[in-house]
Amino acid sequence: MNIFVAGLSYQITDADLKELFEEYGEVSSAKIISDRETRRSKGYGFVEMVAEEDGQRAIEELNDAEYDGRTLSVSVARPRTERPAGGNRGGYGNRDRNRY
Repeated sequence: MNIFVAGLSYQITDADLKELFEEYGEVSSAKIISDRETRRSKGYGFVEMVAEEDGQRAIEELNDAEYDGRTLSVSVARPRTERPAGGNRGGYGNRDRNRY
């Protein structure tokens, strides 16, 4: 089960996150998401738990719980959405289109 965890202190490490969730069952991975340029934590991460029931119990008990002085928001992670081919995010890509 893949779990999304937000509201983390910026000092929390992957190991800290894994240790927190291991109280509820076997953790296959724990990853804090960091800014690409600064390498600073973005305050959220993902935990992959082996057993679905352990993950569900962790979500129920850790959601809205306080950890390291912050209130956690814990939920089932949603699947990643695909970006359109070509990476077009809008902007000024095709100025000729407005000349008619």
